[in-house]
Amino acid sequence: MKSILKIFSVLILITTNFVGAQLVVKNDTISGTPLSISMDKRIDNLMSDMEDKCATRSTTSSGENTANDSSTRNTAPKIVVPERELTQAEICRRNPRIMGYKIQLAVVKSNEEAREVGMYFRRRFPNMKVEIDASLRPNYKVMAGSYLTKQSAAPDLAKIKPYFNSALAIQYRVFCVEAK
Repeated sequence: MKSILKIFSVLILITTNFVGAQLVVKNDTISGTPLSISMDKRIDNLMSDMEDKCATRSTTSSGENTANDSSTRNTAPKIVVPERELTQAEICRRNPRIMGYKIQLAVVKSNEEAREVGMYFRRRFPNMKVEIDASLRPNYKVMAGSYLTKQSAAPDLAKIKPYFNSALAIQYRVFCVEAK
């Protein structure tokens, strides 16, 4: 009898969890895609209250704030689009490291070979920065320069090609202030 009572209580507990949960459809704040989530209605209400508190409120033309009006709810995210194109300094201030280009000189098998290639390159081009990337271990990438676009890397690549036939411009994270 006790085992039947235990089974019955477990079944009641499981069914109450299924009954309490419901399918809630929310819109994604960035792309607006509908998202279907199975959750308890109380949690949905709590999340809606938090969203209401965080949502930016629009002001009326007379300047009074509608934040106290609970019937209005701003569902569209506020996306700030600059009226003009940002300067390079403003872009660098916001993102110090950006996706740019580097000239890959060679891919070698050891750190010693990478250093030799770097020293050879520095003797030929003393005003360009050389970097060794060991993320492809056991291989090492030897790269030079920092460029914002592939087109800005083309003149230096043309100068380097006679010394390094396999040199090519590859996409890589660069420091914005160092990039040409």
